[in-house]
Amino acid sequence: MVIDARGQACPKPVMMAEEAVSKIGEGIVEVLVDNEASVKNLSRFAKNNALYAETEKVDDYWKVKIVKGYPCEIAEEEEKPLVDKGVFLIIGTDVMGKDEDIGRVLMKGFFETMKVTKELPQSIFFLNKGVMLTTTDTEIIPVLKELEYMGVEIYSCGTCLKHYGLESELKVGHRGTTNHIIEGLKEFKKVVWI
Repeated sequence: MVIDARGQACPKPVMMAEEAVSKIGEGIVEVLVDNEASVKNLSRFAKNNALYAETEKVDDYWKVKIVKGYPCEIAEEEEKPLVDKGVFLIIGTDVMGKDEDIGRVLMKGFFETMKVTKELPQSIFFLNKGVMLTTTDTEIIPVLKELEYMGVEIYSCGTCLKHYGLESELKVGHRGTTNHIIEGLKEFKKVVWI
């Protein structure tokens, strides 16, 4: 199966590859991309999903072959847990950056990339306008539900929910308190604020 992802912005090539791989029991999915970032992201996707990948440069684009279902290609490895127990992610906004239009696109892309690459924090704490993502953002809520299903703990600041009148609108995760932040700062090896 050949997927032409040339001209597609991140994380679209990885999402296209994930969809194609999920539809086959075994075989090869060949993804055509036109930038090195996509090559690296596809290779990481394959590695994180215990798939074999090889890359070939052809003129002004790359072919990334992803092999599924041939166990002899990959040495047996200890299964890596999906969530990184040492990472605590705090989201304090509903957009990335100052421009709201592109900021919404970037925020959605951030969570989709996290899901596809399976580079998952142990916990995500939403505060301030970030609680909009767990209550009213119909595009991001399904992605967050998938992350939660994959083992990510999701909390939304109770004070923030109350401030925005969203206490009864929580669609994913649980109501949290500032204790989650204080404990996170102390217990986790890495705390990332967005």
